[in-house]
Amino acid sequence: MGRGGVRWLLGSLLLVVSGASEAGPSAACRRFDVPAQPLATALIAFGRQADVQVLTDGAAVARVRSPGIRGCLDAQAALAGLLRGSGLEYTFTGTATVAVTPIATPSPAPGRGVAPARELAPVEADAMVARDRGFLAVLTSTASREDAALIDVPQSVSVVTRDLMDAQQAQSVADVVRNVAGVQAIDGATGLPSFQIRGFYTGNGLIDGMPSSIAGSGDFPPLIGLDRVEVFKGPQSILGDTTGNTFGGLLNVTLKQPRSRPSHLLQYALDDDGQASVGVDLTGPLSGYPGFDYRLVAYGGYADHSAQGYRNRRSGYLAPSLAWQDERTRLVVGAQRIANRLPTPDHLVLLGDRLSQASPFGLLPGHPGDYASYRTSRLYYLLDRQLDARWSWRSRGQYVSQRNASSAWTLADPQPDGQVLAVAQQYRYGDAYDSLQNDLVGTFTTAATEHTVTLGLDYARARVGHIEDRIGLYGNAPFDLYGGIALPPAASVLTPADDSPQPGSPWQTDTGLFVQDQWAIGERWNLVGTARRSAYEVIATDPQGRTVQLHRSRWVPDAGLAYKPSPGITLYASMASGFQSLSYLGSDGRLLPPALSRQVEAGAKFELFDQQARLTLAAYRIRLDHSYLLVSAQQPGFASLGPGQTNRGAEVELVGRLAAGLDASLNYTNARIANRDGTAAPGAPRQRLDLWLDYRFQGVRLQGWGIGGGVRARSRSLGQSSDFSTWYRVPGQAELDFALSYRAPRWRVTLGAGNLLARRLYAADFDETFIPLRTRTRLRLTGSYDF
Repeated sequence: MGRGGVRWLLGSLLLVVSGASEAGPSAACRRFDVPAQPLATALIAFGRQADVQVLTDGAAVARVRSPGIRGCLDAQAALAGLLRGSGLEYTFTGTATVAVTPIATPSPAPGRGVAPARELAPVEADAMVARDRGFLAVLTSTASREDAALIDVPQSVSVVTRDLMDAQQAQSVADVVRNVAGVQAIDGATGLPSFQIRGFYTGNGLIDGMPSSIAGSGDFPPLIGLDRVEVFKGPQSILGDTTGNTFGGLLNVTLKQPRSRPSHLLQYALDDDGQASVGVDLTGPLSGYPGFDYRLVAYGGYADHSAQGYRNRRSGYLAPSLAWQDERTRLVVGAQRIANRLPTPDHLVLLGDRLSQASPFGLLPGHPGDYASYRTSRLYYLLDRQLDARWSWRSRGQYVSQRNASSAWTLADPQPDGQVLAVAQQYRYGDAYDSLQNDLVGTFTTAATEHTVTLGLDYARARVGHIEDRIGLYGNAPFDLYGGIALPPAASVLTPADDSPQPGSPWQTDTGLFVQDQWAIGERWNLVGTARRSAYEVIATDPQGRTVQLHRSRWVPDAGLAYKPSPGITLYASMASGFQSLSYLGSDGRLLPPALSRQVEAGAKFELFDQQARLTLAAYRIRLDHSYLLVSAQQPGFASLGPGQTNRGAEVELVGRLAAGLDASLNYTNARIANRDGTAAPGAPRQRLDLWLDYRFQGVRLQGWGIGGGVRARSRSLGQSSDFSTWYRVPGQAELDFALSYRAPRWRVTLGAGNLLARRLYAADFDETFIPLRTRTRLRLTGSYDF
């Protein structure tokens, strides 16, 4: 590359770097010691030893290995050695900055124009190099349990980036998954949403690839603490979520990690209904301790009341973490404290068999103080170690303690005249669990092939503490919802005699042996074969009231094939398996067999607009052999086998930059979900569409300003009564959102309006006692300041 006119786009933090001449680095000899290892981590080590900032594109270095360098060399010779045989080149854009890019292709023919420059980003100390470019995610580290370019993964994996969350003013993981085809979040009566992926309610999800919860309800951190949200579609027993409920897919959230580049960010949000939040995100090198970086994320939120009148929403989050890194090792240790008090979500009660017979929105179906609280404490570590030129070790571990409580009313058996059974419930629950994952990854290359072999061992155990569950009725007669009498606090009508305590459980252990071989054949073919042997314990109560602890095991296979007919195009096919075992006995007193599922999927991925956007097309079929029907919730918990299910669908996702300043996220789902006994499946709209466009003005006069807007729509669905006897028609619906924003180098602010047309928006799935509803336009002001 010649002198002058050299410009590299460095994302939102680095602007154009150009000059009349290119000053190279000092030719002085430096002592380098960078072992053979993945190129991503080799560039981190080089940057530290050469005291330069390395800029690169994540897809360019994914799954590329470096032969390493050792000796007294100048920076240019050392970098050339690291890149030997990689198909990459380097250019120093100054004395302290170097860009690593694919070797340039011939210039375009005259009149064809010049392709836009690829956006580069600094190599980060967390060994994940430029994973995201705006709305577009480049890499995933969880789907295959190692870093891989998304276009090369032979399955449907969707990633929502930090930039897309901010553009949409998202406030929770439930807001984020609107951007993923085949996924929907549905409000629950306990304040936490349920997530449905490809027609199946999923388990508690993962945090950094580890279980978010094992025995109880999981509660994800607030978005200020997250770097990205990933969705892996299809059965995911291979990833080791011990809840087993992963027939349709699995959510994974990635925490922000300590970084060497200093950043001090203040974020805030304010809604027109009085809900407010503020948080700080601080990271940088630990002064006086070379090799150490820190991160501290703190957040608080409060709302006096909801639109319907439920009161006192409070949220708190504190997450300190510390990282240490040298040329071979990176270790992160951290802690989290999540404390949420969530009032019952706004909802209606169905007084007939049609939505037109629902209770009025202005009539509170409970007490203003009805709530559920979730408190989670978590200690964790993340360790990556390069053992030698061929092998690396990856280890993850955590210990988690959870305490949940609730006090609320449920209006059961509602009648057209407003007569209901007012059921008060007060509940307390606690558990503890820990998990450990260890992966040994080896890479073996020949002239035309490369094997990446992963050997993994997972361990998890959980224990449920004492459970208090008090349930009682209000009065001796049905409660008149229209009688003008307000319900008292649920706890005030309960006595110790209403308690149905349940003893805690002993430690329950699950282990897994994980084997995977990724086989790259030339530049076009990529095969993946995976097997996992899960050994687990099931605890149940037999008809005589005795606790029975049983040991079971099962092999779960997965396979995938990807073919690249040309650069930027991938055709793939895959097969995935799943299973779920619950602690239920049949009427004969014997443990019911686990539910088994299998998915076949085929699709194509296209990199468009000079690799600034990606289009993913997927078609799938999931078959579940049977479900469970709970006959008696009282111990012993008897159940019977229910019908299986077959889900078929097609999904389209387009995400990334379509033109200068224009970013888009589009997803469309067409799915058919059918129970195998012919009954209808609730909460399963046939079609769903979500589109978000964000435009940053390019002219000098409007520099910094941007507008965004989107539409979210779905076809009709069905709700189902709590006794499974009645179905309710839910009409199709659509909503419009809009946002106006301004960005300066150190601060940004966005004013947005959700449900712009103030439509009545119902959940896609509900029963007669709880119909989540939004009725009004929501105004939200969000912003951040880098101090």
